[in-house]
Amino acid sequence: MATESTERTLDVREIDGPPFDDIMAALEELETEQRLRLIAPFEPKPLYEVLDDRGFTHESREREGGVWHVLIEHA
Repeated sequence: MATESTERTLDVREIDGPPFDDIMAALEELETEQRLRLIAPFEPKPLYEVLDDRGFTHESREREGGVWHVLIEHA
Protein backbone atom coordinates (compact mmCIF):
# COMPACT_ATOMS: atom_id res chain seq x y z
CA MET A 1 0.00 0.00 0.00
CA ALA A 2 1.49 3.32 -1.11
CA THR A 3 1.47 6.22 1.27
CA GLU A 4 0.17 9.50 -0.08
CA SER A 5 2.33 12.53 0.37
CA THR A 6 0.79 15.50 2.05
CA GLU A 7 1.15 18.89 0.47
CA ARG A 8 1.76 22.24 2.12
CA THR A 9 1.36 25.53 0.26
CA LEU A 10 3.39 28.72 0.53
CA ASP A 11 2.07 31.62 -1.54
CA VAL A 12 4.90 34.16 -1.65
CA ARG A 13 2.68 36.71 -3.39
CA GLU A 14 1.33 37.45 0.10
CA ILE A 15 4.78 38.22 1.58
CA ASP A 16 6.16 41.76 1.79
CA GLY A 17 9.81 41.86 0.80
CA PRO A 18 12.09 39.04 -0.35
CA PRO A 19 10.50 35.64 0.34
CA PHE A 20 13.76 33.64 0.61
CA ASP A 21 13.77 33.32 4.41
CA ASP A 22 10.11 32.27 4.43
CA ILE A 23 10.81 29.62 1.79
CA MET A 24 13.82 28.26 3.71
CA ALA A 25 11.77 28.11 6.93
CA ALA A 26 9.01 26.19 5.14
CA LEU A 27 11.56 23.74 3.71
CA GLU A 28 13.09 23.13 7.14
CA GLU A 29 9.65 22.18 8.48
CA LEU A 30 8.97 19.86 5.53
CA GLU A 31 8.74 16.22 6.58
CA THR A 32 10.21 13.52 4.34
CA GLU A 33 6.83 12.44 2.95
CA GLN A 34 5.55 15.97 2.47
CA ARG A 35 5.92 18.28 -0.46
CA LEU A 36 5.71 22.04 -0.69
CA ARG A 37 3.76 23.90 -3.35
CA LEU A 38 5.38 27.28 -3.81
CA ILE A 39 3.25 29.87 -5.58
CA ALA A 40 5.15 32.86 -6.96
CA PRO A 41 4.48 35.77 -9.34
CA PHE A 42 7.70 34.91 -11.25
CA GLU A 43 9.79 31.83 -11.98
CA PRO A 44 12.10 31.52 -8.94
CA LYS A 45 15.17 30.42 -10.94
CA PRO A 46 17.73 31.43 -8.26
CA LEU A 47 15.97 29.06 -5.86
CA TYR A 48 16.56 25.96 -8.01
CA GLU A 49 20.29 25.70 -7.27
CA VAL A 50 19.62 26.15 -3.53
CA LEU A 51 17.04 23.34 -3.68
CA ASP A 52 19.49 21.05 -5.49
CA ASP A 53 22.24 21.82 -2.96
CA ARG A 54 19.89 20.99 -0.05
CA GLY A 55 18.67 17.68 -1.45
CA PHE A 56 15.30 18.70 -2.87
CA THR A 57 13.77 18.12 -6.28
CA HIS A 58 11.39 20.53 -7.95
CA GLU A 59 8.92 20.68 -10.79
CA SER A 60 7.88 24.10 -12.09
CA ARG A 61 4.88 25.10 -14.15
CA GLU A 62 3.66 28.48 -15.29
CA ARG A 63 -0.05 28.90 -14.77
CA GLU A 64 -2.56 31.40 -16.08
CA GLY A 65 -1.65 35.03 -15.45
CA GLY A 66 2.10 34.35 -15.22
CA VAL A 67 1.83 32.74 -11.79
CA TRP A 68 4.35 29.97 -11.14
CA HIS A 69 3.69 26.80 -9.14
CA VAL A 70 6.78 24.92 -7.98
CA LEU A 71 6.34 21.52 -6.36
CA ILE A 72 9.26 20.81 -4.04
CA GLU A 73 10.02 17.51 -2.30
CA HIS A 74 12.90 15.63 -0.76
CA ALA A 75 15.07 13.88 -3.35
